[in-house]
Amino acid sequence: MTYSVVNPATGETLADYPEATDAQIQDALAAAHEGFLAWRSTPVAERAAVVRRAAELHRERRDELAHAIVREMGKPLVAALGEVDFAADIVEYYADQAAVVTADQPIDLLGEGSAVVRRSPLGVLLGIMPWNFPAYQVARFAAPNLVVGNTIILKHAPQCPESSALLEGIYRDAGLPEGGYVNVYATNDQAATIIADPRVQGVSVTGSERAGSAVASLAGQHLKKVALELGGSDPFVLLSTDDLETATQNAVDARLDNTGQSCNAAKRFIVADEVYSEFLELFVAKMGAATVGDPMDENTVLGPLSSLAAAERLQEQVDRAVAQGAQVLVGGTRDGAFFPATVLAGVTPEMDVYREELFGPVATVYRAADEDDAVRIANDTPFGLGSYVYTTDPAQASRVADALDAGMVYVNCVLADSPELPFGGVKRSGTSRELGLLAADEFVNKKLIRVA
Repeated sequence: MTYSVVNPATGETLADYPEATDAQIQDALAAAHEGFLAWRSTPVAERAAVVRRAAELHRERRDELAHAIVREMGKPLVAALGEVDFAADIVEYYADQAAVVTADQPIDLLGEGSAVVRRSPLGVLLGIMPWNFPAYQVARFAAPNLVVGNTIILKHAPQCPESSALLEGIYRDAGLPEGGYVNVYATNDQAATIIADPRVQGVSVTGSERAGSAVASLAGQHLKKVALELGGSDPFVLLSTDDLETATQNAVDARLDNTGQSCNAAKRFIVADEVYSEFLELFVAKMGAATVGDPMDENTVLGPLSSLAAAERLQEQVDRAVAQGAQVLVGGTRDGAFFPATVLAGVTPEMDVYREELFGPVATVYRAADEDDAVRIANDTPFGLGSYVYTTDPAQASRVADALDAGMVYVNCVLADSPELPFGGVKRSGTSRELGLLAADEFVNKKLIRVA
């Protein structure tokens, strides 16, 4: 495993970072544990002040962090700046909510006396983070756990060594105790050592099914709490609209955000029969018009995929779908690490792509006979992260939202994530929730205190 900054737009290796030695891993564990002993006893208001300062530093160092993200994984600069802004908002949200998420929860007793649930920190946590949102993903893991009193060891993706070092600097300079937040350039074997260490109380993974399964298995062997945020193949269900132009643009925006490399991006577009043909014509035209180019250009919609290997994997999936009978309506052929917006039609359950996650700007479209058929297609997937429903009928919106097997349902809106909204899925998309107040409950001891 090599920690390197390789610009996917050019293929140029910009910097290499040495992997951690085993001695450095042990130093990180010791520092994080000692940091926890100090941090857990720090008053909540003081912890909140430190986390608030971290939010301020995200904003002060916005340009530096965003440019690192562009270099590491090719995100268009405008989007990278937006990501850092959102990360700052998330960190600030948990500073604002510190008193709420750490407050005692009284219990109405059936008998005499009193009882409360008191939330206490668990200890050192390992975060294993992905490359697609280098700042945002860390914010939603680190901020709530620091507020409740845990400390963090952070293993970022190997292609994000620069941004991960910048984030460590932000939390250190915000005033955390030594060891409060430790960045490690760990190998997979060293990550396994960290998980096994008795000083570590839990692990959070955002990434692929393969990574989640491997880490969950290892965490289970050592009886460690694990939180999983994995892949998605989110349905965009269009049943009716009084503004097809806007609904179609929303569909495009939901597919192409982050150059299509978002777990909760809309990926499968399931459209009612009566609007299917008109939607498809608009959708293909808008997808085909998406600008592919230099991620530093403010007019670029689609930068390169995160790496040449990622583009090659996506091309293989598209080529295999075509070989199995799917039709490419627009796009479909990469140029190096750049991949154009692509639409596949004629996808059937017999094809591999029907149940695969397409991690890039490739959409599949389906014609649904009616509401029940749309729900059936939407749920016919191993994933269950997010979903999108467009309808002019509020009662239908409620029915479909209830019927979808997903952790999140957005009705008549896309790209509407916010710090207070819980994020997570079901089925093979994960086991936990991040963001919102629920995130602060993942790694705490919900301690009952009963007084006679």
